[in-house]
Amino acid sequence: MPDSGIRTTVVGSYPVPAWLVASPSVQGLIDATKVVFQTQELAGIDVVADGELYRWDVNHPETNGMIDSFVRPLSGVRTALGRTDLAAFAGDTEMAFRAEPAGVVEAEISEGTLNLARDYRRARACTDRPLKFTVTGPHMLAKTLLDRHYGDRPALANALAEVLARQVADIDADVLQLDEANVTGHPDEAPWAAEALNRVLDAATRARERAVHLCFGNYGGQSIQRGTWRAMIGLLNALHIDHAVLEFARRGADELAVLRDELDPRVALGVGVIDVKSTLVETPEEVARRIETAVRLAGADRVRWVHPDCGFWMLARSIADAKMRALVRGRDLFLGQS
Repeated sequence: MPDSGIRTTVVGSYPVPAWLVASPSVQGLIDATKVVFQTQELAGIDVVADGELYRWDVNHPETNGMIDSFVRPLSGVRTALGRTDLAAFAGDTEMAFRAEPAGVVEAEISEGTLNLARDYRRARACTDRPLKFTVTGPHMLAKTLLDRHYGDRPALANALAEVLARQVADIDADVLQLDEANVTGHPDEAPWAAEALNRVLDAATRARERAVHLCFGNYGGQSIQRGTWRAMIGLLNALHIDHAVLEFARRGADELAVLRDELDPRVALGVGVIDVKSTLVETPEEVARRIETAVRLAGADRVRWVHPDCGFWMLARSIADAKMRALVRGRDLFLGQS
C-alpha cells in the first residue's frame, strides 16, 4: 500500500456474474464472491468489498437489491402490496422515480430474519485482504417505505436505525460504510438523517473505520437527486465518521474547495474519480489528473481515499474490471510509482 495514505477502494456493488443469475445457490454465491474479491485483488485495490452479490434480486434490478434485501426480512413490514398501497405511495412526489414502495410499515419494526453479521462472515471467509462492508442507511430505507404505523418519518428512520445498529455491532470490518443516496436532494432532512445515521455509526465499535457514502443517485444508472455538496456540509460535520465517500467524477471537482474550507478537519475525504454512469474506461492519466485536482482543491492532508462515484452493478464486468485497473494505475501514476 502506498506510503502517501491515499488508498483505493470500491463503493460496494459489482456486476452479478451471469452464471450466478442462471443457477443461484449458497455455494454459487460463495464462489462468485471469491471471484469478485480476486478481481479486485488482481487490480490492486487496497480495500476490497464483496460486490453485494448476496443482495441481488431479479425483481429489483434497478437498485441491485440495496433497498429490498434490507426491508424484506424485517418484522412489522409487509412487502405484498395492494392497489391502495400503490396509490398512497404515488402521492409521495419525493419518490416519484419509484413506482412502488419497498414495503408497508404496519407495526413496530424489528430485525426479523435480517442477519448482516452472517453475510459479513461469509464474505470475510473469502479473502484475507482489508475488507469494506456496506449497509444501506436508515434515511434511504425510510424514504422508500409506506408508513402506516409511526406517522412520522424521523421516528421511522430511528426505528430502522435501531435495527441496523444491533446488526453492525457484530461486524469487525476494516471499513463499515453506510450508503445514502436520497438525502443529497433533501438537505432540510439532514438533522433527522444525521441522528438516525449516528445511531448506527455509534454501534459499529468493532469496525476500524466508519464511513458514509453520499451520491446523487444511481437508480437504473440515472442521477435522481439535484443538490450541492455545500448543502451537505451540516450533515457531514454532524456525522460520527472517519471519512466521507463522495461522488465527484461525474459532477466535476469544483465543489471540493467548499469541503476544504467548511468540512470538519476530523473528516477525511474519499473522492470519486471513476464515472460509473459511463461505459468509457478512464485512462490512468485521466485518473491521475482527477486526483491531482482533488488534492489541489481539497488539500493534500484531506484526500485519503479514491474510488468510483458509486457501485459498479449496472456495468458489464469487463468495463468494471478495466475501470478498477485504471483507478489503481492512476493513483500510482499520481504518486510517481508507475
